[in-house]
Amino acid sequence: MNTFSAFKSFTDKLPEQEKLMPALFVGHGSPMNGIEDNEFSRYWSSMVKDFPTPKAVLVISAHWYTRGTQITAMDFPQTIHDFGGFPEELYKVKYPAPGDLILARETASLIKSATVGLDHEWGLDHGTWTIVRHMYPLANIPVLQLSIDYSKNASYHYELAKEIFSLRKKGVLIIGSGNMVHNLRMVRFDKLYGPAFGFDWAIHMNTTFKDLITSGSHDKLIQYEKMGTEAMLSIPTPEHYLPLIYILGLSKKDEPIHFFNDKAIGGSLTMTSVRFG
Repeated sequence: MNTFSAFKSFTDKLPEQEKLMPALFVGHGSPMNGIEDNEFSRYWSSMVKDFPTPKAVLVISAHWYTRGTQITAMDFPQTIHDFGGFPEELYKVKYPAPGDLILARETASLIKSATVGLDHEWGLDHGTWTIVRHMYPLANIPVLQLSIDYSKNASYHYELAKEIFSLRKKGVLIIGSGNMVHNLRMVRFDKLYGPAFGFDWAIHMNTTFKDLITSGSHDKLIQYEKMGTEAMLSIPTPEHYLPLIYILGLSKKDEPIHFFNDKAIGGSLTMTSVRFG
């Protein structure tokens, strides 16, 4: 199939819909959430009951951080166990969802601000499969990943996200997977489970992020480096925060906003997630 016929096929397969698919930022937390039955995974499982069945799922994961922008373009992306020191049970998990080369090509064609590479090596890392396997356990919906270009700033990623907005009209569920507050160096591992526990600065910044999202103050969220010491403690490196920036770029003004899994764990992490639409 040549490129032109692939694009035509994609258009035929995924016509625009009257209602937009939701766009989600999901705090993914520990890889153990991929196999545990807990408050976070239960919500991931239950929330999709409110969604139309997606034609595909596209994930921007904190764990695919590349030079340039790439999208997975294989028939069956591998399940990547990109972590260490966890129980053997976790490494045995396979999430055999198909890919979608036609969607990969269409997504790449929508992005004009960058040349998007079609990747045949990566797969689905734990920022993706630990969430999506709870949402769609039959693994019968195509799942792709779009990488985050580490050489670009938050404003660039916000604008790039706008270029793929039309996918929401075609039944593609787009998920940004990271954590709003993510400082592993300061984690209290004895406080990762059980009641919510957050350092004062983490709770304050988590509340600030939610207030700015609710008010539509995207400029302040994009320029997070100007928000002071607490913001820098919350975002010591940007890879877990930038998936949120993508979802902000994909949101629509006056769209319904719903926060979920709004909990601090381990002192310096928050699982706070947000749905647009």
